[in-house]
Amino acid sequence: MFAQERLDSITQLLYKDGKVIVKDLSKKYQVSEDAIRKDLKILENQGIMERTYGGGILKKRIAEFTNVGDRNKKDKTVKNIIANKAFKLIKRGETILLDISSTNMILAEMIRDSEMEITVISNSIDILYILSKSSKITLISPGGMYFCQAGGFVGSETINSIRKYNVQKAFIGSCGVDLDLKSITTFNVEDGNTKNAFIHCGKEVFLVMENKKFNYDGIYKFANINQITGIITEGEPSNMILKKLNKNKINLL
Repeated sequence: MFAQERLDSITQLLYKDGKVIVKDLSKKYQVSEDAIRKDLKILENQGIMERTYGGGILKKRIAEFTNVGDRNKKDKTVKNIIANKAFKLIKRGETILLDISSTNMILAEMIRDSEMEITVISNSIDILYILSKSSKITLISPGGMYFCQAGGFVGSETINSIRKYNVQKAFIGSCGVDLDLKSITTFNVEDGNTKNAFIHCGKEVFLVMENKKFNYDGIYKFANINQITGIITEGEPSNMILKKLNKNKINLL
């Protein structure tokens, strides 16, 4: 195995288990512990992990802001899995809320194509457009200030409008979750405050997010993990994340 192949393999282990141990890696790859320590130093310099006594742990990364259109082009297979899980939770006749999220855009397409008779509230221009193609859906926009980079309405007017509604289920996007600090984060203050208002409208609140976001942080904390009903991901995250989810009694779907 070449050195770069070993680095790639160690990185995958970090994402899977959340940590690595020098002795175990030395045996696995049949190289000296000094060689493994050099590998871990390289991964630390790349910002992937943080070295600890006898090994290393996956490092939290700061999420980079991209507009929702660009995000919609990435991880489509994973987002389809998440959206499909969310879709199965929705019942005919319900009122649901979909906030600005590339995964929610896929969910909106599934709802439109199903011809399910439901009411949908959304602050996303893209979601409103997708669902406007179905005569079966009652569509509500809270309006407010249009945030171009996010592709939807945010801010005080949106919040004042949304507070008038009660919904059976709210599906919320996030750029990062920190299970140690129990925080859910996003990029922008106004977007975060709007998401927080949406959370208070839902009898059940679900985060729709890829597993990798357990390892990312946004700049603005908009909610506490105790405020949500569950997290919908594409599958089981690392063992370390699973332990933290169980510890905090968070339902993983």
